[in-house]
Amino acid sequence: MFPKSRLLTFVVGRCNIMNNNPGGRVFMAGVQKSLRLPAETMKEIEQMAKETGQDFSNVTKDLLREAIKMRRCPGILFAEGTSGRRGRVAGTGIEVWEVIASYKSVKKDLKRLQKTYHWLSREQLKAALGYYMAYPQEIDQLIEQNERWNEERVRDRYPFTRSAS
Repeated sequence: MFPKSRLLTFVVGRCNIMNNNPGGRVFMAGVQKSLRLPAETMKEIEQMAKETGQDFSNVTKDLLREAIKMRRCPGILFAEGTSGRRGRVAGTGIEVWEVIASYKSVKKDLKRLQKTYHWLSREQLKAALGYYMAYPQEIDQLIEQNERWNEERVRDRYPFTRSAS
């Protein structure tokens, strides 16, 4: 007899998604798949959905995406941060984009990067570089977001940081 499980069906199909363009619609093609998950796994996903306020489908898609990325890039894990879940170098709190931004700032010189992050092993740095090679658009977007922050934007966004003078 097989272990007790429930059938999980991903129905993505063709659906309308509204975007910010006036009257614009985006059509996303998808594939419908089904699989059996142990009841315990289903309960864990349902609990995560409840805790995050997301629906079951979105939590499951996020988990699958992260699992694929971690399998493709050993040494990278995902953790919740102030701006959501992002790839981090395992065993550290350092996000991949931070390592890559430094790597670019030292003109892609691995030896200089190792000096910058002297407490990380060569394998940890290579894990970050490998993740970047697999997902460059994701990391470049995070670097761009970070670079848009300047003193003026911080003061505008967080007025309490302004001096009292």
